[in-house]
Amino acid sequence: MIVEQPNLDYIKELAGGDYSFEQKFLGIVKSEFPVEKQTYIDSIKKKDYNATAEIVHKLKHKFNILGLHNGYRLAVRFEEELKFGNPNQKDDFMKILDTIENYILNI
Repeated sequence: MIVEQPNLDYIKELAGGDYSFEQKFLGIVKSEFPVEKQTYIDSIKKKDYNATAEIVHKLKHKFNILGLHNGYRLAVRFEEELKFGNPNQKDDFMKILDTIENYILNI
């Protein structure tokens, strides 16, 4: 699996040149993401797939915000599979989370 690289294109477009808005929006992503990633890790370790599906649902929207369209599609499939107790895509999903974490730590 080739992991896409996150970008700020959507946030910049949404901000429409308003740097303050852009930074505020990015700040929300930076503050929420680590908590949501940890919630995902905790729920997948507990094999609580319903809770995992819920956090995947929340996280997938950040994928779109950060321009990860293939990641978003993977998350949609993964969320549905988790509802049936199937965690087979957890490693690919974790790679995306790690990529996002590295990205937001360095912007």
